[in-house]
Amino acid sequence: MNAPLPGATSMGDGAAVLARARLSIPGMHCAGCIAKVERLLTASDGVYGARVDFSEKSVAIDHDAAQIDVPQLVRMLEQNGFAAHPILTLDEAADSADAAAARHHAMLLSALGVAAFASMNIMLLSVSIWSGLAGDGRTIFHWLSAAIAVPTVIWSGRPFFQSAWGAVRHGRTNMDVPISIAVLLTTGMSLYETATHGPHAWFDGAVMLLFFLLGGRVLDSMMRERARAGASALMAAGAAGAMLVDGAGRAVWHAASAIRPGDVMLVAAGERLAADGVLIDAAARIDQSILTGEAASIPFAKGQMLLAGMLNLDAPIRVRARAVGDDRRIAELARAMRDAGQQKSRYVRIADRAARLYTPVVHALAALGFLGWILAGAGAHQSLLVAVAVLLITCPCALGLAVPVAQVVASGALMRSGLLVKDGSALERLAECDMALLDKTGTLTLGRPVPQSLDGLDDASRSIALALAQASSHPLSRGLARSLNEVGVVPADITDIAETPGVGMSGQWQGQEVTLGRDGGASGAAAQAGMTITLTIGSGAAHDMVMEDVLRPDVAVALRALSSLGLPQQIISGDGAAAVEKVAQALTLPATAAADPDAKLALIERLRADGKRVLMVGDGLNDGPALAAAHASIAPSSASDVGQQAADLVFMGDSLNALPRAVRAARMTQRIVRSNFLLAIIYNVIAVPMALAGGVTPLVAAVAMSSSSLIVVANSLRLVRAAR
Repeated sequence: MNAPLPGATSMGDGAAVLARARLSIPGMHCAGCIAKVERLLTASDGVYGARVDFSEKSVAIDHDAAQIDVPQLVRMLEQNGFAAHPILTLDEAADSADAAAARHHAMLLSALGVAAFASMNIMLLSVSIWSGLAGDGRTIFHWLSAAIAVPTVIWSGRPFFQSAWGAVRHGRTNMDVPISIAVLLTTGMSLYETATHGPHAWFDGAVMLLFFLLGGRVLDSMMRERARAGASALMAAGAAGAMLVDGAGRAVWHAASAIRPGDVMLVAAGERLAADGVLIDAAARIDQSILTGEAASIPFAKGQMLLAGMLNLDAPIRVRARAVGDDRRIAELARAMRDAGQQKSRYVRIADRAARLYTPVVHALAALGFLGWILAGAGAHQSLLVAVAVLLITCPCALGLAVPVAQVVASGALMRSGLLVKDGSALERLAECDMALLDKTGTLTLGRPVPQSLDGLDDASRSIALALAQASSHPLSRGLARSLNEVGVVPADITDIAETPGVGMSGQWQGQEVTLGRDGGASGAAAQAGMTITLTIGSGAAHDMVMEDVLRPDVAVALRALSSLGLPQQIISGDGAAAVEKVAQALTLPATAAADPDAKLALIERLRADGKRVLMVGDGLNDGPALAAAHASIAPSSASDVGQQAADLVFMGDSLNALPRAVRAARMTQRIVRSNFLLAIIYNVIAVPMALAGGVTPLVAAVAMSSSSLIVVANSLRLVRAAR
């Protein structure tokens, strides 16, 4: 009997050993590959489910390890043309995917650069021929074009040739097969025409075809890389390791991968946890913004669960590890982000259908043209030219560019207006959204607490407070220092300044001890939320300063604009009820408080089940899974790394007016995309019958293919002002 793999999840007992295996499959290039891998695996005895993660080029397989083990799964995939190898942990999966993606992206960029350079030079040579150059001069120019085109086709065509050969070698087909045939036939016919001093050669068509198709592949590669980055950033939020206490009471540092359940971690003040565990000591104050987004410190008691990534604020604490590695809560959130990212785009389904229809239709049309002209009495040369023209003129450049070019132009326009579009397909999803969920801290508010009032402080107290506050990196201290600087306060001359984690700042001023920080005597909702700073000067009375997080400028105007666009809003926040209720009342919005990542995901799922397409706007680590799961997502530039990576768009500046501006631009982009598709369809309806009728030479076919792409590009340029 086989045991579950290391890192796999055992799901049963008895004769069956149910486990989950992860395999890296770097050779997957399209939705057709995804469908074939999943069908192949799920049709095998002993396999209960298979789910491909295209962004990481991997597949998770639930299987009976007693009936079919991992080496058998690997051999099965390899026999069908998909090289595979096992990966054991999320970190290994990310590393494997990152390395493979980096190599593939570098190859695509190299191929695109060569194709672009060759296209420009061959087009320059072709101008003379189109202008009427004949005789030996024309032949020389053809040979010069061949000298540029042949090595370019060999080098830049590798992504298509390798994919097509891998499919054909194992009795399959994909979209790269007709593309490869068209490029090779066009190049071969052009060489034949050049060698026989023929009047026409079509090297420019072959190389331009590669250039346009490679451009689409590079854009796709960039989008997949951004999809992977969010989960990687979340996994990086945990500590790299921890001090483990042995039986003799000695503390020795161990990497996070070496921590085991039951180990006792010694976590110093200012350190993050490397594993989930139970607090052994009597009490601790913890920054759990990784889960709630709320920067205030939270008290924890002995026996409570602390999670990897949480920040210890006070004195050193001991924590007994419970969940490590892929079992940590932070790893579950990373998996949720990747799964959500796979579910939110419909382009996979569209590409799958295209992969199944495009290849047989194009082959059938080319074969029909060849056989029809042979039967009509034309020679093999003329019939082959018709087939090549059909292959060239039906290449899906215009259709392939209809979406990405519009997205690129709109993304550029939004970038100039302060909105970074990280995923081009998000513009389609953003245009479809009909409801907005808004985080509070750092989203509706600036995430920069300021004092409600400084009237209770005299000039000397303000100077002392500024000197202490500007020496601290705590969010409340930074907010106080900013406010005092804005009103022209000059810091006092304080010596022996020191910071006690979780307590605050202290120093000496004119022989008196001065402190700025948390004070147990403060009361009220603000104090309970950790939003009060207390200043003491010697033995004098304490001065409590209540801090508040102010709303972003233009927030009310922006929310009204969203409502006018058909997007009602709702607040969902990890902050406490009192803080959330205050903002909800100011903006007259329904609100949910104390929502952890699971609660945010659950709300999105409920709304999706009700037919809603949710726009999520958030900024914190705790918002990462929700940003990934929503139909579309936006984060401010002040967001955490996880928030920025998981979001589809990031807006710069403080104004929330970026939200309605992005929605309007996205909807305009979709109108342009639809018109692009219409133009591409009209082109094919006119061009394909002409090619089959023999009225189009390969040269005209190449020019027509390029012209259809240029028309789509020109139509997309209307989006230059989309972000106004």
